[in-house]
Amino acid sequence: MTAGPRVLLLSNDAGNLYRFRSALIKEFVRRGYQVFAAAPPQAGPYRARIEELGAVFCPWDIRRTGRNPVPDLVAVVKLAWLLRQVRPDIFFGYTIKPVIYGMLAARLVGVPWRTAMITGLGYAFMHGETLSGKITQGLGWLGYRAALSQANVVVFQNDDDIASFRKWGLLGRHLRVGRVNGSGVDIGQYSEQTLPPGPPVFLMMARLLRDKGVYEFIAAARKVRQRLPAARFLLVGAPDSNPTAIRQAEVDGWVAEGLIDYRGHLEDPRSALGEAHIFVLPSYREGTPRVNLEAMATGRAIITTDVVGCRETVIEGVTGLLVPSHDAGALADAMLRLGSDLELAAKMGKAGRRICEERFESTAVAAATVSIIEGRDRAGTVGAPPDPALPDEARI
Repeated sequence: MTAGPRVLLLSNDAGNLYRFRSALIKEFVRRGYQVFAAAPPQAGPYRARIEELGAVFCPWDIRRTGRNPVPDLVAVVKLAWLLRQVRPDIFFGYTIKPVIYGMLAARLVGVPWRTAMITGLGYAFMHGETLSGKITQGLGWLGYRAALSQANVVVFQNDDDIASFRKWGLLGRHLRVGRVNGSGVDIGQYSEQTLPPGPPVFLMMARLLRDKGVYEFIAAARKVRQRLPAARFLLVGAPDSNPTAIRQAEVDGWVAEGLIDYRGHLEDPRSALGEAHIFVLPSYREGTPRVNLEAMATGRAIITTDVVGCRETVIEGVTGLLVPSHDAGALADAMLRLGSDLELAAKMGKAGRRICEERFESTAVAAATVSIIEGRDRAGTVGAPPDPALPDEARI
């Protein structure tokens, strides 16, 4: 490992770290950084894969979900100890717990440059209708307020989340704010694939959560099948511990009904994408959904919801169709439109591939992200520049 500046990336899931931050790790390594990647020790094959990228894997035990403060407090203490051992020049955390706990621990031990990425608002901010939801939302707001007051740079994946954080008073006047095009997609790995012959195949690939629009996909599939009885519907995704998780028994029921072909979690989704003509993601809110980018890169038309994050990935009528969220009827109409005109779907898929090459290529996205993290890329800034009073040595 080189003797350059040190950066520590913090995640609550080693698989997520490898799948979504590989290009970022490689870009830091390319620029001469010593890279440390911290994630829970239950890393399976991902520890070796992360280390093959040039990073040092650092076990950090944290529960991805749950509100019990005791184990989370223990996790913060262990993280502070880890940061003291590594002594990074830059801290980088993403998703809510790594951002909140990581930023506070990094400030506590004196990490000079503290950065965060907001990849979406997630469960904590999407369920404020009930008393429990309001409490969760309030805790998330307080956590972000405390954490981001200690940040030097915050990177977002869409403009809507920036506007929300500004409205909530979470972004200080001197805080540098940048935006990038999601996590990008490896357009070499996800090469363009010819559409298969036969009747239309619709693919939804997501964590099995209500908030991803799984129920709307199922309801729309029932409507589409009445008009296109030969159509097929693929569902790819793993069960989850999130409070809005779909029960496995429900999925088994849809399979027994003959409605869907369920593939579970796929380490490599390219085979499923190769079977499909049209990709569907009826999510309620995202940062920038990587699955949409992967589908676009393979030349698939996209049907997704006109919501934060999702709308960033589709040019309406050119690369796919946008529909209202929570609306299975509108989703079914869009699926029928493209399922009945696979020529149009193919044309949209080719346009989506071009957009991926121009805007979402992972190496370019990673380079822009690192430049913003370093505080050097003013072109990537959509907020205030760094505080001129900040000492030069803190800028890396």
